[in-house]
Amino acid sequence: MTERTLRTVLLRGGAVYSPADPFATAMLVEGGQIAWVGSDGAAEAYAATADEIVELDGALVTPAFVDAHVHATATGLALTGLDLTGSPSLAAALAAVTAFVEAQPETGGVLIGHGWDETGWPEGRPPTLAELDAAARGAALYLSRTDVHSALATTALRTLTEGLAERPGHDAEGPLTKDAHHAVRQTALAQLTPEQRRRAQRATLARAAELGIGALHECAGPEISAEADLAALLELAAEGEGPEVFGYWGELGGVETARRLGAVGAGGDLFVDGALGSHTACLHAPYSDAEHTGTAYLTAGQVADHVAACTEAGLQAGFHAIGDAALAAVIEGVRTAGERVGAARVKALRHRVEHAEALDDEAIAAFAELGLTASVQPAFDAAWGGPDGMYAQRLGAERAAGLNPYAALLRAGVPLAFGSDAPVTPLDPWGTVRAAAFHRTLEHRISVRAAFTAHTRGGWRAIGRDHDGVLVPGAVANYALWAADELVVQAPDSRVAGWSTDPRSGTPGLPDLTPGHELPVCLRTVVRGRTVYER
Repeated sequence: MTERTLRTVLLRGGAVYSPADPFATAMLVEGGQIAWVGSDGAAEAYAATADEIVELDGALVTPAFVDAHVHATATGLALTGLDLTGSPSLAAALAAVTAFVEAQPETGGVLIGHGWDETGWPEGRPPTLAELDAAARGAALYLSRTDVHSALATTALRTLTEGLAERPGHDAEGPLTKDAHHAVRQTALAQLTPEQRRRAQRATLARAAELGIGALHECAGPEISAEADLAALLELAAEGEGPEVFGYWGELGGVETARRLGAVGAGGDLFVDGALGSHTACLHAPYSDAEHTGTAYLTAGQVADHVAACTEAGLQAGFHAIGDAALAAVIEGVRTAGERVGAARVKALRHRVEHAEALDDEAIAAFAELGLTASVQPAFDAAWGGPDGMYAQRLGAERAAGLNPYAALLRAGVPLAFGSDAPVTPLDPWGTVRAAAFHRTLEHRISVRAAFTAHTRGGWRAIGRDHDGVLVPGAVANYALWAADELVVQAPDSRVAGWSTDPRSGTPGLPDLTPGHELPVCLRTVVRGRTVYER
């Protein structure tokens, strides 16, 4: 440890969000641990021996956030390069492509961009191959859709991808899905130099630190990144200059690879299906706007084999599953694995399901029975929910309204871990908490406090570290300082909120996240006692 890590820091004159003392205004940090929380008056006893005294001036101190699902390299490429998120039209997106291409040095490599979404464009369609080639000025260009389950690729990039036309999901004129998409993505990512990758990963870690995020779960795998990509990210994070990173390797039967890479689990984006926006999430009934039910990448038998192997190895498994049919396959597979190796052993490892959007009551009960952790992204609902959103376009209003049922998951006792799936939606922890508390479907809303817990302690619990993510004596000193307005207690039921804002309830407050209110601004982020960001 460095001297800086071992310093004793006293913070006082603010609000400390701690279950140890709901009225705490001060906190003492010794090295990498919380040593004490309490009142300003009691803090005077520590002032003489502290190496640093931080006058909070009313700032809020909370546990640092954990983003439980990210793709660091892709996020960094979007942060530093071509990001089409929010492009208002096809014409605007093509103009942005041209401007990006013309600004690049002539290196002859593959260019990478992200974020287009045709569902909100007045043209109502993605570009044709001819339009894309013209906008890209003939360059080799890969453009992932906002959900990262389909992509546009110019002729120059398609030519570099061997056997592309024979792969499932190939379209000679339009977006590529399934294996064709995976193939062009691998071709594009293979062109990145180690320095380009490192620069992108640094950008992601820096942005996360700026937002009060102290830890990230990187969801890697052979179909979405590469072994070298995950290894490089874990090596970068180990330098200790930013958030901690915990890697997942999503490869069927990839237990030994996950261990060799230093991953905490053989899961993450191990795809059972795709995404609703790309019509590849696997459903029981056909899409409302397409005459098919999506794509199944794994069977229940394959899920069972993977979970059993992971359980025998003492390693957490995990799967990407969005559609109801995909989730049914996961549930059946996990249950079968429990019959093989012991249900208690399976449940103890808290195997994960990423996204888990189309859950009904029966599926939620099965999640609770099997001890599954739901790693979910509330910003999906904020982006695509509601009666006029993409979900309703794909599924119809009735089915769409059933997606992302966070309140029912909590009532059933299913552990929630919140993330962004960046770059699918941006790193935005307070925005994520707001999205869960103000879900577009009223019955799925949860309290701000519950949402905050899912985005802090929930991420630690998802990797088996039950005592982290809280500011209590003895806990790891992962915390953030915030400039925030009045602190309140918000819940979906106004009667609960009215009771819990009463000081007699002893419920610590959080910033008012009502839509339209400004979100808190991060002033400092500390990871294991080290300051990794200061405004």
